[in-house]
Amino acid sequence: MTKEEKNKLKADRATLNKLNRKKRKGQSVQDLIGIKTFTKHGLKVGKNTFVLFSVVPTNISVLSYENIEIKINHLMMVLSAIPDIEVNCTDAAECFDTNKSYLLERIEDEPNQGVRELLKKDFEFLDNLNVESSTARQFLFIVRCKNASDDQVLTTANRVEKIVSEQNFDIKRFKKEDIKRFLAIYFDASLNGESIPDYDGIQYLKGNIA
Repeated sequence: MTKEEKNKLKADRATLNKLNRKKRKGQSVQDLIGIKTFTKHGLKVGKNTFVLFSVVPTNISVLSYENIEIKINHLMMVLSAIPDIEVNCTDAAECFDTNKSYLLERIEDEPNQGVRELLKKDFEFLDNLNVESSTARQFLFIVRCKNASDDQVLTTANRVEKIVSEQNFDIKRFKKEDIKRFLAIYFDASLNGESIPDYDGIQYLKGNIA
């Protein structure tokens, strides 16, 4: 191999290593969605702080037409007073559709009758869980505070909570445990998101320190 070929090979390797480092950077889920950390009043995402509020929905099927109009007007007042507010509707419980599909495939392919019966029991268990939580939904108002200090975020959160409450919405500001549970369900991670540690493995570190 000539000196020029060696230099070219060396340059190609350096370029490849640079591309691999760039490709690996930011590949975690946390980096992908931009979450940095929890704050005193919400969730830090990039340069923004998200403040989350849960809102108890109203069953309009039992309301009169006049009362439905009143609720719509209340919502319009909220949106007019806080035009940047975001509305989110998501499952309040974990969904097992993917697990059920996998179990159905296993049941069809499994030659052992005993194992098939066990798989059927697993499927029935998940199906019952889904039936119980099929109508479980949670509604959120989300406020995005851009480049704001903790004091500014708190002021904004208090203002939003006051405005929404004045329009007869039952609202509750999410604490850290609530946010963790919301994220865990949203990303199909766990039903007990509030028990997930802030940093992976920190529970073992604390145990060693103690």
